[in-house]
Amino acid sequence: MNGIYRKRLYRNRFYLGLAYCMMAFGLFWLGWIFYTLFANGLGGISTHLFTLDTPPPGMEGGLRNAIFGSVMITLFGLLIGTPIGLMCGIYLAEFGRNSKLAAATRFMNDILLSAPSIVIGLFIYELVVVTQGHFSGWAGSLALSLLVIPVVVRTTENMLRLVPDSLREAAFALGAPKWKLVLMVTLKSAKAGVLTGILLAFARITGETAPLLFTAMNNQFFSTDMNQPIANLPNVIYQFAMSPYEDWHSLAWAAALLIAVAVLVTNILARYLGKQAK
Repeated sequence: MNGIYRKRLYRNRFYLGLAYCMMAFGLFWLGWIFYTLFANGLGGISTHLFTLDTPPPGMEGGLRNAIFGSVMITLFGLLIGTPIGLMCGIYLAEFGRNSKLAAATRFMNDILLSAPSIVIGLFIYELVVVTQGHFSGWAGSLALSLLVIPVVVRTTENMLRLVPDSLREAAFALGAPKWKLVLMVTLKSAKAGVLTGILLAFARITGETAPLLFTAMNNQFFSTDMNQPIANLPNVIYQFAMSPYEDWHSLAWAAALLIAVAVLVTNILARYLGKQAK
């Protein structure tokens, strides 16, 4: 074994060991977080959690209104943001590519992707809440949709650009128009990757608190009216965790556990679909 080879071998082992240490360091804190959530949140998991609404201090209650409100706000945010993100990603990958408009769109998308969520919440507050004169579930969904769009745009463009150009050329050779090529060839070939991006966007907005503080606010009662303030898990956690009441603390831990498990399951599913796409 010559000196150069031995030096490279030792350097490889050193950086590989360093990478494993960093991975163990990150997994340790992740495990600690989940251990804390399960230790404090499992005690609050019961049938009442899903059948009763958030209670006043000292009374038995659950999180039915907050769970239902979170599902509504998140799903509508996903339904608003996903089509916009898909169409924008398709344009960047299939129609614009190297145009000046595409370059400007990518630049703005990168800014939106890194923008703090509280800034998005303030923007929708000024645009919608102040204009309407009241908080609403629709305002919350609009704020979350602005967080969905850049994630879906980035993943859609990247996945479509991975589709070989030979498939496009074959479709054109058969006389397929551009719109049918996109829908039936490229988008179909990249559907697993595109779905992964949508799931990652869903995971990102599931636990967002700051945008909802300025838009959807909260509601102690069960409501399906998206035009009015509506309960949601992030705001309930914020309100109950800051209170001096032990029963509210228990509900806050249970709500945090529900969100963490939902995000974990969504990320695992997204990783699985991502592997299937390769």
